Amino acid sequence: MGFPVLSAIVLTPMAAAVIILLMPDKYTREAKVIAAATGAAVLAMALFVYFNYDVSAAETAAAEGQSSFQFVEDVPWVEALGISYKLGVDGISAPMVLLTALAAFTGVLISWGIEERCREFMAFFMLLVAGVFGVFVALDLFVLFFFYELAIFPMYILIVTWGWKVTRVYASMKLTLYILVGSVIAMVGVIAMYFVAGEATGIYSFDMEHMIAASQSGAFDQVGYLGREGLTFARFWFPFIFLGFGVLAGVFPFHNWSPDGHVAAPTAVSMIHAGVLMKLGAYSALRVGVQMLPEGARVHLPWIVFLTLINVVYGAFIAFRQRDFKYVIGFSSVSHMGLVSMGWATMNEIGMMGAGLQMFSHGAMTALFFACVGMVYDRAHTRDIPSLGGMVQRMPWVAVAFIIGGLVSMGMPGLSGFVAELPIFLGVWNAAGVTLTVGSFTLSNYYPVIAVIGALGIIITASYVLRVVQQVFFGEYNAEKYGELPDITVLDKIALVLLVGSLIILGVYPEIMAPMVQTSMLPIVQVLAGGA
Repeated sequence: MGFPVLSAIVLTPMAAAVIILLMPDKYTREAKVIAAATGAAVLAMALFVYFNYDVSAAETAAAEGQSSFQFVEDVPWVEALGISYKLGVDGISAPMVLLTALAAFTGVLISWGIEERCREFMAFFMLLVAGVFGVFVALDLFVLFFFYELAIFPMYILIVTWGWKVTRVYASMKLTLYILVGSVIAMVGVIAMYFVAGEATGIYSFDMEHMIAASQSGAFDQVGYLGREGLTFARFWFPFIFLGFGVLAGVFPFHNWSPDGHVAAPTAVSMIHAGVLMKLGAYSALRVGVQMLPEGARVHLPWIVFLTLINVVYGAFIAFRQRDFKYVIGFSSVSHMGLVSMGWATMNEIGMMGAGLQMFSHGAMTALFFACVGMVYDRAHTRDIPSLGGMVQRMPWVAVAFIIGGLVSMGMPGLSGFVAELPIFLGVWNAAGVTLTVGSFTLSNYYPVIAVIGALGIIITASYVLRVVQQVFFGEYNAEKYGELPDITVLDKIALVLLVGSLIILGVYPEIMAPMVQTSMLPIVQVLAGGA
């Protein structure tokens, strides 16, 4: 085994957090420099992993029915329980590692102006980033849950200590309770999987590849579960596991914590929160729910798609009604994350590939949005949209970046939103053959209707984006109220360029990511289609 680059990506932020916490309080600038250097280092390593991921080898492995995970590190941890420190990435997780590194580095740059307890802020921010990295690279379910819970603790501390004073206590507690309850429900399901797979194979292990192999051998599809004829383990536990993780992904009706958490969090934390943390839920729901329990997915995703439709349309409507600049982006995030879950519910290659691309596109776009909102709020000290106006005169870089982000959210061709959202809607339309059966009631050929109604979200998105752009950045600037607002710093501009650049590159040249995602989605789709 060569250099353990994935361990380095996970452990470097942890080491930085410990070093920063051990420093005296007076070393504020040094803490920022260490955090920025750490962010740059993990971004460089994430780029190395991303561009050295061998798509051809992954295609060959998938065709032969073998694992497509690369950069694998496997060290026994608690052998008696089948727990190992096992890391690896495939075409789904490699883009998420890159997204996390991008959001982490730009988040540190945008937080450069923080002075209040800056050392502690940077330390907990690094710990949060480490937890997120750990989930995306984990190939052992115990390790996945370890990092999943690790990411929640610093998020709570960061919001309750440095968040918006009006709602930070309420929002941080609400966020923590929602996510903890969801993760506990999913954890119970995973423990049940551990024992069922162990009984079927004779090997008790939390190894995700072992779980996938057990699933493909039918370990979770045996009828008679809980003594009920026709009931299987997969059918019973899939909704608990999928929706348990779906709480963090903001799936309706468990989305309520998300906008409050976005608004209360400081800017950099909002960027990680909406840009990356919500992807943990969607990623885990796919990896543990859909990939390991495909028979349950075939039964339950046909009704879960209605929840995702509510996410898309309802979230966009509520975003349109907001006066608070940050709440607009918070509910917009709920709407766009609904497209990711909708992509999973298509159960076909094009829809699921689009969902994988949407996770990256939405992550970078939302990080950009919250960065722009934070820059305006830090200078104008208000987020009331009707009170703002003419900000393009004082912050032209922010105005241009926000407009590009808005075009991405509207699915404008040439940008990443179009590349991601079009395959999702095509996948939904092509899933016309999916049938929903509840008792004697059968519903078929309804997915195209879902696609048509879901497209309303794009129209509503365009409406609130154009409204915000017109009211916040154009119009008359109130010089009497705001005076001579300073422009953003050089570090802020670097962060905006990195985020905008990623959205444009993916939109103009989707081949940089689409084949990678598609290669890793194909085995999941084949398993889902196998029992159709």
